[in-house]
Parts: sequence; C-alpha cells; structure tokens
Amino acid sequence: QVQLVESGGGLVQAGGSLRLSCAASGSINSFNAMGWYRRPPGKQREMVATITTGGSTNYADSAKGRFTISRDNAKNTVYLQMNSLKPEDTAVYYCAATRGVLIYWGQGTQVTVSS
Repeated sequence: QVQLVESGGGLVQAGGSLRLSCAASGSINSFNAMGWYRRPPGKQREMVATITTGGSTNYADSAKGRFTISRDNAKNTVYLQMNSLKPEDTAVYYCAATRGVLIYWGQGTQVTVSS
C-alpha cells in the first residue's frame, strides 16, 4: 500500500516562502513521476509541478520562476519550494505519484497566503 504524507503547509504573508514535503512509504524510484497539485477554494484541482524519475521537471505557468520541485531519493521525499507567494496560491496542496496507469494521492496540506 502506497502512502504519501505531505507536510509544510501553513499561513504565510504575501511575498513569503514555504517548503512542502511529501514523504513516500517506499522508494520513490518505483514511480514514473511524482508531482504537486493544488485545489484552490471553489475551483478544480490543477497541476503545479511534476518531476520524473530521471529528474525532468514540468511547471504550471503560474508556478514558473517562483516554485521549484525537487526529489531526495535517499529520503524518499519530494519537495516543493514556493517563493514569492501570492494570495492566489491559497489552496490545498496534494502530492501525487504515478506508477503505470495508477496514481496515488496524499491527504493534502493547506497553504494560505494572506495579503
């Protein structure tokens, strides 16, 4: 059973930074890719950033230049460094991992950015 546990969310002022962590129950090298998604209040879930086993990254336009996704294979953890946060970044952030046609989700962590 795959478990993904997010941490690092919280309340921050606009312009501040947060680092989210996603700890997997097993080796993250067993996944094709891992990523961060978010669900803003009243909106649908959207992709924020993804990273493959090989280290290739992909970002939503809203995240480019401000967010950085990275992975630590030794710790089975994926990170999302978020800088220059804006109120519109307020959302529940979810970690996801894909293995073939399967996708696994974490429980989510709340990020609130005050203006």
